[in-house]
Amino acid sequence: MRRIVPVLLTCLLLAVLFVPQALAHTPLCSCSDEGDGTILCEGGFSDGASGEGVKMQVLDADGKVLIEGKMNEDSEFIFKKPEGEYTVIFDAGPGHAVKVPSSEITE
Repeated sequence: MRRIVPVLLTCLLLAVLFVPQALAHTPLCSCSDEGDGTILCEGGFSDGASGEGVKMQVLDADGKVLIEGKMNEDSEFIFKKPEGEYTVIFDAGPGHAVKVPSSEITE
């Protein structure tokens, strides 16, 4: 009986440490050309969580930051379409970033 308690406590500790990783959510972001000179990006997470407040960046082809901001309360980020090639980054932290190249952004 005395051996069962430490084993159960170890199992409980492992469950507490690893269950949150199993329940982790995947970041999602898609962008569309609105046809009026602006780009609309919508973001969030696979578990339905909002993207509100998530850091957004628009980088040029050389990696220079052109635009920075955050997702609004509707999980949207709207910006003026840059000239040339660019990449939009939905950055919710380490392991939770989505890159959307301008070549994938359509009307």
